[in-house]
Amino acid sequence: PARPDQTIRYSTTNAGSTHSTMPRSKRQKIVALTQTAKKTRDHKSSIIQDIRDAIDEHDTLYLFSFENMRSNHFKDVRMHFREADMEGKSSRIFLGKNKLIQIALGRGPEDEHADNLRQVSKLATGNVGLLVTSKPRDEVEEYFANLVQEDFARAGSEAPRTVKITADMVATHPVSMTEQFRKLGMPVEVQNGKVGLVGGKTEYIVCKKGQSLSAEACKILLHFGVKVAEFRVNLICRWSDRDFEMLE
Repeated sequence: PARPDQTIRYSTTNAGSTHSTMPRSKRQKIVALTQTAKKTRDHKSSIIQDIRDAIDEHDTLYLFSFENMRSNHFKDVRMHFREADMEGKSSRIFLGKNKLIQIALGRGPEDEHADNLRQVSKLATGNVGLLVTSKPRDEVEEYFANLVQEDFARAGSEAPRTVKITADMVATHPVSMTEQFRKLGMPVEVQNGKVGLVGGKTEYIVCKKGQSLSAEACKILLHFGVKVAEFRVNLICRWSDRDFEMLE
């Protein structure tokens, strides 16, 4: 018999048989899709307005592209432009929101936020971002011209140059690495208590210029401390005082 504070539910599966059902978990909550959609719309509208406000508050807008993006390197770029200029204004960077950037700038003469911003909007595709700033032109463009950070390559990227690992470089590693190197495709063996290249070869080509780097090649480059990727930011165009200018 059930206690006064206990409820037993039954579900009929076959005639004459009953089974108790499990109570619904308190974690199961119904989320109204309309609420989620509204929050998403509000968030997107906020980003569009942020871009337009930044354009109104600053003198110049740059559209830039980037190669071999690394969050730690780009953090330095953000920190550099976060510093206030002579007027006390901090630059703004918008990244990874191409469609919202296009809407904020405007896609045609009838809806562009200011004259000629539609020209920038047309170019906002692929790996690009916006820099809205009041810093002097020469300072901005010199900063990016000198911005090059070497890093380890990632699988799928194109090798910018041919990389060879010499027998002397291999010999600096402990014998315990032999099997690991073999799994990565390196022809190595133990020679007189040291790791060496099979057949007495003096070098091993990890990759050739223009090749797509495999995951194994990237691990080999990492093991030997060879950085072939370069993080760069390239300025595509500049907009200031309603004037549009291509930079590349």
